[in-house]
Amino acid sequence: MTSVGKDSLKTQRTLAVGNRNYEYFSLPVAEQKLGDISRLPISLKILLENILRLEDGRAYTVEHAQAIAGWPKKRTSTQEVAFRPARILMQDFTGVPAIVDLAAMRDGIVRLGGKPETINPLVPVDLVIDHSVTVDFYARNDALFKNVDVEFVRNDERYAFLRWGQHAFDNFRVVPPGTGICHQVNLEYLAQVVWTSDAGGRSFACPDTLFGTDSHTTMINCLGVLGWGVGGIEAEAAMLGQPTALLIPDVIGFRLSGRLPEGATATDLVLTITQMLRRRGVVGKFVEFFGAGLDQLPLADRATISNMAPDYGATCGFFPVDQLALDYMQLTGRDPQRISLVEAYCKAQGLFRDSNSAEPVFTDTLELDLSTVEPSLAGPKRPQDRVSLRSVSAAFKAELTRDLGTSPAEVGGKVPVAGRSYQIGHGDVVIAAITSCANTSNPSVMLAAGLLARNRSRK
Repeated sequence: MTSVGKDSLKTQRTLAVGNRNYEYFSLPVAEQKLGDISRLPISLKILLENILRLEDGRAYTVEHAQAIAGWPKKRTSTQEVAFRPARILMQDFTGVPAIVDLAAMRDGIVRLGGKPETINPLVPVDLVIDHSVTVDFYARNDALFKNVDVEFVRNDERYAFLRWGQHAFDNFRVVPPGTGICHQVNLEYLAQVVWTSDAGGRSFACPDTLFGTDSHTTMINCLGVLGWGVGGIEAEAAMLGQPTALLIPDVIGFRLSGRLPEGATATDLVLTITQMLRRRGVVGKFVEFFGAGLDQLPLADRATISNMAPDYGATCGFFPVDQLALDYMQLTGRDPQRISLVEAYCKAQGLFRDSNSAEPVFTDTLELDLSTVEPSLAGPKRPQDRVSLRSVSAAFKAELTRDLGTSPAEVGGKVPVAGRSYQIGHGDVVIAAITSCANTSNPSVMLAAGLLARNRSRK
């Protein structure tokens, strides 16, 4: 947030947190002039704040604010509005080309007689190196460190370029390989929930929002941060301060009640949710989770659900800030001043969820009692083709029969692997891989994977 707008509605106010003051653009004050927004989905309140803060009379206007404020009347809209995120998150495969583009723009400026430093990201950019590290070493205690060492040697030219970029550009940081998957780094470290920046000698606070150059950027929605994946060109435009036009989205409410039964994990829950939302159809829509069941849903489980928004087709799967989010910020070592700011700001803006919160109105509402969730498998071809664990045997035989055209039979003969012979039959697991960035947020899956890997290594 490098600038503030015209503030035609006179919504700018001061929020005191501890011994610091923050300027912000008040949604309750705007409500006095735009009409009742108390039951506007919280994800849309964040879009409204974006317009109030950046109002320029062109891309961001009072009319756009009025369109969002009036959304509950029809619970849908045909109005486009502008949106500019507070920051950009990139991973190496899609982020490095974007930085190359900025470097090329600097060369172009120099050829035209200008100053290269005029080309800079106008919003903070974090580039997390996570996709390029390969597994050359495994089944040994130092495997991670040796793989990272190989990565630095193998892609030396890339890292020399990124080292230059981190020093040459303002608002640009590189998170080195071996730190973790970009979404988990974002969740545990980079996200601030309420973003702050300085302008005109004052500190301004606003919702933490972002674009990411990876489709699963949506994982951060679990912490009350509104963000989603975009293409490289769109990210570059946002990086340089250009507004992104989007249709005010339909918002599908997803009410959760009850508690997950013993033996069911967040993976089982998200497969159930994905199946339900695929049936409903949520492409191009926001999904916002609400209900008493959220009090029983740890933030790690919420992260799994938000991460898989691309799998159920939504732009994002959003969880409002609540006490569990504050607890997670404390657990992950966030600055106490930041945690206090998040609580004070979200409560002042009507962005905080608790048992007294008014239930928002939505385009449509789905409901799920968490106690009904069963252990499940994804697939066999798509995540929404969920198979309950008790039905796996019958479903496997049915799929195999359909593919083979006959009843399944054991494969005859033995297969040589690494100097030994193995009898291979239908359904035998011959390759196992712990993959998917969704798994990084699911402690139960990570523990199970670790136990399996340990047991296998002992054989």
